[in-house]
Amino acid sequence: MNNHKTSCKEVMSHICDNLGEELNSPKCIEIKAHLENCENCQHYFQSIETTIQFYKKYNVKITEDAHSRLIEFLGLKE
Repeated sequence: MNNHKTSCKEVMSHICDNLGEELNSPKCIEIKAHLENCENCQHYFQSIETTIQFYKKYNVKITEDAHSRLIEFLGLKE
């Protein structure tokens, strides 16, 4: 099992990459400030992390349909 804990910088880099922005762009600086101060976003990301850790720890097997619904619910659908 991978015990690597994703850093805040990695999260911001991923978000900004997906937005097509540089890490030090005004948009990414604004997003970082928001995430640091928004309890709702912090709880949302914590719930995603908890879900991912649960699935990794218990090696949960789910159907493709359930997986798709979970990805959509978490807002991770590409």
